[in-house]
Amino acid sequence: MPTIPRIPRRAALAGLGGLALAARAGAQPVRPLTLVVPYAAGGGTDITGREFAQVFAPEIGQTVVVDNRGGAAGHVGSVSVARARPDGSTLLFAVSTNITVNPHMQRGDRIDLATALAPVAQVSTYQYVLVVHPDVPAQNLAELIAYARTRPRGELTYSSGGVGNANHLAGVLFSEATGLSMEHVPYRGTAPALMDVVAGRVTMNFSSPPPAIPLVREGRLRALAVTGDSRIAALPEVPTLAEAGLPGVVIKGWHGVFAPAGVPAEQMDRLEQAARRAVATPKSQERLETDGLEPAPVRPRAEFAAAVREESAFWAAKLRELDIKLE
Repeated sequence: MPTIPRIPRRAALAGLGGLALAARAGAQPVRPLTLVVPYAAGGGTDITGREFAQVFAPEIGQTVVVDNRGGAAGHVGSVSVARARPDGSTLLFAVSTNITVNPHMQRGDRIDLATALAPVAQVSTYQYVLVVHPDVPAQNLAELIAYARTRPRGELTYSSGGVGNANHLAGVLFSEATGLSMEHVPYRGTAPALMDVVAGRVTMNFSSPPPAIPLVREGRLRALAVTGDSRIAALPEVPTLAEAGLPGVVIKGWHGVFAPAGVPAEQMDRLEQAARRAVATPKSQERLETDGLEPAPVRPRAEFAAAVREESAFWAAKLRELDIKLE
């Protein structure tokens, strides 16, 4: 897939700062830190997680190994970190739905991620890009809605990385706001979900910006709107949903770092400060802007944890209201 940034082997080394420091000091090498990305390679969370690992490694003074553990819309990887030893050597690079949505959809799950994972730091905030195949006869959002209302029920389709995935729920909220009936087509990751829009097998996708932007620039997808409250610098010509005719509709997500519950407070402080320094580097800021993401608000992890709890409560009620269940 030439339009998706080339992905290294499954477990990629991101920085050798810790080994170099230890070698100079004549000490034993510092143990590598594993950063679990709970999706297959190539999707938005994977791209952002790898970029974060590159700036995080020198700040934490350790080699950072990115480990893709996909499955169940991110739940498999999230649970694996929750069950890891709480020594600060295994962290989760999560998208918001991994923590605030998926736990409410698991049946018979014996682990509560709300208490089994501890927030370290928020890395980014982002919105979604509504993209369609170029053959779809709609140059803007109004034309897409008009076109959809002329088609038979179920003909309009949107893809996602799985039930409960961020782009699935963005589609659900968009459908609720417009009154459109759209058929959801789940995949085992955002990358294949997006590529089937490129192939013309699916009408649209509500993608996180990193994997969608290169495809839009190459003309393989058409971007009709972004779902936040302002345009993004990477696609300045693409209007927000409000500008395109849906006032009051804002759909956003975030990326964050989480540790297994029980990591000592001193270690959590160290991880938090290193993560916040990493996000503040010029390299990180430049990559976020290029990928269509925004820096996270500057706030201590206790405030981030409170925001996560509030969002989790919202989705617990919303999932019941919309009757969204795992298929």
